[in-house]
Amino acid sequence: MRVLDVAAVSAWSAACVHSLAVLRPSIDGINVYPVADSDTGSNLLFTMTAARDALAEAEPATTAEALAAFAKGAVAAAKGNSGVIMSQVVRGIAESAAARELDGPGLAEALGCADRAATGAVSRPVAGTILTVLHTVAATVRDATGSLEEVAAEAASVAAEALEETPKQLPVLAVAGVVDAGARGLVAVLDALHGVISGGLTEPEHPLEAHHHHMIDAPTAWEVMYLLDGVDEGSLPGLRKTLSGLGDSVTVAGDGAGAYAVHVHCADIGAALEAGIELGRPRRVRVEPLITPTPVEVGGGIDRSVVAVVHGGPLAELLRAEGVAVLSVPPGASPTVEEMLGLINEAAGHHVTVLPGGQRLTAAADAAAGHAMAADRDVVVIPCVSPVQVLAALAVHDKDRRTNDDVVAMAEAAAATRRGELRIAQEESLTWVGRAQAGDVVGLVDGEVVLIEPAPASETSLVAAAVGVLNRMLALGGELVTVLTGVDAPVRLPGELADQLRLEHPEVEVTSYAGGQTDAVLLMGVE
Repeated sequence: MRVLDVAAVSAWSAACVHSLAVLRPSIDGINVYPVADSDTGSNLLFTMTAARDALAEAEPATTAEALAAFAKGAVAAAKGNSGVIMSQVVRGIAESAAARELDGPGLAEALGCADRAATGAVSRPVAGTILTVLHTVAATVRDATGSLEEVAAEAASVAAEALEETPKQLPVLAVAGVVDAGARGLVAVLDALHGVISGGLTEPEHPLEAHHHHMIDAPTAWEVMYLLDGVDEGSLPGLRKTLSGLGDSVTVAGDGAGAYAVHVHCADIGAALEAGIELGRPRRVRVEPLITPTPVEVGGGIDRSVVAVVHGGPLAELLRAEGVAVLSVPPGASPTVEEMLGLINEAAGHHVTVLPGGQRLTAAADAAAGHAMAADRDVVVIPCVSPVQVLAALAVHDKDRRTNDDVVAMAEAAAATRRGELRIAQEESLTWVGRAQAGDVVGLVDGEVVLIEPAPASETSLVAAAVGVLNRMLALGGELVTVLTGVDAPVRLPGELADQLRLEHPEVEVTSYAGGQTDAVLLMGVE
């Protein structure tokens, strides 16, 4: 049974450097901000060259020692977001090797450990990047029982296939006509591993043709990197949160020996450094300009996007099915600045219209729209206080209409949508229509309580309350009723409500969807 030994690790380190040197010009040609560094190929090559040299100096006696030296050198020299993530790939494999031999199943387990280490270092993982490709590889080989060569071959093959899917997962890649640059580097590294184990190819197995892009002259943001020593591990979540408030592409990656590589794309260099100084001792500080591609011209492809930020998984899936990029936020939570910037910057085109499904979400979207890291985008936030207004806005969205006219149409549709809710009272309260007890069904129209159905809540009382709310809303007119069911809504409630409305308002069309909200049994919109 063959296992990965010290000689193979040494050969792999050299093969990685060779492959990345061959591919560097092509990978450097993929400059699609915010998912790529300005020189991804050069950053990967620099990182892995330093890792190779650290391994050569260590003179390890075991595979675990060899991989540990390789990983420590990669973390210490990690350059750029891609270099930091790649250092964590090697670190994850090294940590796994410390616990077991790297035969076929051992390599499969090590790739899973690499996936967890790399993903854990990134504040906000993004679909369609190196992390997606790595996760696909780890998931595919998780239960592999084959030989070392067979598992290495499958990992390289799956990575290459996943790489080709990245433009479908990230709009900015599709617009630019390229695959993810960091993921291409990962394919090269896995190709090199397979080549060393099989004794076959040392040249990159999977070729890459990259499109080069014209760049704007002035950087709009900076890539800030440094090593941080003497920091308490418990303070790292706070550091990630602080950096996420400054920009995006945040990684805080450890080397397993107390040092951390910090990386962020931001507009405020000083603030990024101060965040580290407050917690430890920054060293080897590097700051480089982020050069972003010229915005897509109108008529030259996808020039604008509509994105949404909502609570509720089912609602998010509904919007994604309509081709809308969605940020799904846990119930009661607000998105971070980095999450909002990611949603905006990863959208295709220069103009981005944001549809937030609530007041707090609207406030978060407004903050991100004015952030320095979104300065190269024309961002418009259409204020919505309910998800039904998001659906109303999308219903009139027309990608073939002039941008300004389309924004106006969506804003008018959202504002004209009257909104109703059914909630279960959590405690006793005094309302305009009387006292509500815990467990009562409370009906609201545009945020004001208009009726109370006594507890206990049942299908019958919920239907009666919903009809009562809608009768008030439809008294002012309306042709379309949209209903979003919450997680606590009875399964038959939408159908029974639709049947009752057909009897009382046959002129109205009723549409129901699963919303997944936890704060309301029903959300209702009238247009």
